[in-house]
Amino acid sequence: MITPARRLPTTADGSPECPVCAGMDTVAFVRREQVPVHQNLLYDSPAAARAASRGTLALHACRDCDFVFNAAFDDSLMSYGERYENAQEHSAVFERHVDTLARLLVESHGLRNAHVVEVGCGQGSFLRRLVEYPGAGNTGTGFDPSYAGPLETHDGRLRFRREFYGADATGVHADAVVSRHVIEHVRQPVAMLRSVRAAMQGGLHAPVFFETPCVEWILRERATWDLFYEHCSLFSPRSIACAFAHAGFAVQSVGHVFGGQYLWLEASAAGADPAALAVPARTAGEEPLAVRALAFGRDETARSAAIVARLCALRADGPVALWGAGAKGCTLAALVDPDATLVDSLVDINPGKQGHFVAGTGHPILAPAQAAARGVRSAILMNPNYLDECRAMLQRDRVDIQLLELD
Repeated sequence: MITPARRLPTTADGSPECPVCAGMDTVAFVRREQVPVHQNLLYDSPAAARAASRGTLALHACRDCDFVFNAAFDDSLMSYGERYENAQEHSAVFERHVDTLARLLVESHGLRNAHVVEVGCGQGSFLRRLVEYPGAGNTGTGFDPSYAGPLETHDGRLRFRREFYGADATGVHADAVVSRHVIEHVRQPVAMLRSVRAAMQGGLHAPVFFETPCVEWILRERATWDLFYEHCSLFSPRSIACAFAHAGFAVQSVGHVFGGQYLWLEASAAGADPAALAVPARTAGEEPLAVRALAFGRDETARSAAIVARLCALRADGPVALWGAGAKGCTLAALVDPDATLVDSLVDINPGKQGHFVAGTGHPILAPAQAAARGVRSAILMNPNYLDECRAMLQRDRVDIQLLELD
């Protein structure tokens, strides 16, 4: 899935070619220098965190297919391993989301007595749900170079391979292929999808399900903190449909899940229509995503300044924290407090993150009670989907921190 680093083809004026539709009409809208290349790597000291590898975020939008990509992305800087911690299963809200997806596949799509292949399975939590689903009778194989657990569980019904899923994996029959939050990390997504399709030879009628962040949501919500180095490929419904068509898939549907933050695509490797290689037509009155992207870029400095002003106002009542030490929190900390002088800490309910430090800035990552013990009076929540859950947690545990939304 990961291709060697190379420069993207460019036009005479230096605009990079779109990695999805190969269009040459792309526009730059956000550029950030020296950003941490990883948002979820754990560091044991502030000094180690500040010494984290850095790169350039040079985001471009394609006027033709609405794809957004980092033209300066260099995969040789990436190092996913045991110290990469992005588990979200500590949130009941996120658990319900993942349970809903598993139920959708089994109950609505009839995924029973099937062998499921997961591309980029992480530590296998979603695939495990499909295998353990009551009465489903599923088996599964997960592919991920960073997988760290046992290679076989559930009496052999669940297996893992520490490798990428591609043409070399044709011996693994798939009745369905699932991939969640992987393709946004891939610089050449069409090449990745072609590799997946090549591995499906002999099972081309298997349904394919992908989940990935929705760039339209990011632009609409002005979520500056949702643009970061790891996500070098960001999709709209049009661009993800275009990518799958160019890779030889027939797209059945593209919808939104998790409050609109993610796209959920359903496709098949069989019955692809060569005519589908054309970029999907826009609906009446629909403006190119690039228009919104350019407006977003023009306002970036002002948005960051407004957040700094709000944090300064909150500090009048005591130390302030960011709630959520994942990619969003790491990114916002680097944007508004690179020297770690304004924000006291980042709060996270994942025990695996607590006691470590944030990439790039060196902010400490604390449990809610630890932050309160340090005198933190207020915290800015990085994802509004978790507001009710986190406020209930603070009340239940009698932790005196005021939890606020960014807007």
